[in-house]
Amino acid sequence: MATLDGLPPLRDVIQRHGLDARKALGQNFLLDLNLTQKIARSAGALDGVTVIEVGPGPGGLTRAILSLGAKKLIAIERDSRCLPALEEIGEHYPGRLEVIEGDALKTDFADLAGQGPVKIIANLPYNVGTQLLINWLLPEDGTWPPFWESLTLMFQKEVGLRIVADEDDDHYGRLGVLAGWRTEARMVFDVPPQAFTPPPKVTSTVVHLTPRENPLPCDVNKLERVTHAAFGQRRKMLRQSLKPLGGETLLGKAGIDPQRRAETLSVEEFVRLANCL
Repeated sequence: MATLDGLPPLRDVIQRHGLDARKALGQNFLLDLNLTQKIARSAGALDGVTVIEVGPGPGGLTRAILSLGAKKLIAIERDSRCLPALEEIGEHYPGRLEVIEGDALKTDFADLAGQGPVKIIANLPYNVGTQLLINWLLPEDGTWPPFWESLTLMFQKEVGLRIVADEDDDHYGRLGVLAGWRTEARMVFDVPPQAFTPPPKVTSTVVHLTPRENPLPCDVNKLERVTHAAFGQRRKMLRQSLKPLGGETLLGKAGIDPQRRAETLSVEEFVRLANCL
């Protein structure tokens, strides 16, 4: 069976290397190369761009990114079983694929990125996806704009809905506030369970995020405290949920009705609250 890039079909690769997706690593392999191409294209033009991928597994998305012209692809893979399959892709695209065996949660991505435009494209392992996104939205050193020019990431659809949600949406919460404050986020397309091996129990979705150059000025730690308190008791009025942070006094300073609930506040109003803290 012919493939888009002249490499063997992914099912053959998986069988030859004895790769079974492991639940403990949050793995679900995406085998449809037309679909991985669609994900990679969602990131925009890749010519001359350095791309970082997390959790490439047997390399379906890796192959798509390289075939679309990425200058360099840095792939972080925790599962050593996948390294021989990725090595074969590197041989097919000499000098363009760098594979790092390691834990993405402990990786210094900004250091890896170096100079020039960087895009992050990944079918993120379900068990670390949200934390990785938060790490990219809120870098420890406070640098903004960030080292990346876009994020094209696959999540469980439930998580994707939370990322792009605005106020008065049932999915709106801390993640929506943080993503909305620092980025323009949109859902691109859904991926059904049957596209994966093994099929997960949920639909997945691809989300594309681009950084706002000048997000509203705000102390990250204060914004986290305010959103944590407000959404920690989301069914209560803000005068109650924000009591530990000043309650009605804080809300008065920010000019916000104390009888409102967290899900009704815009990102701008949360920033105002944080700045009054």
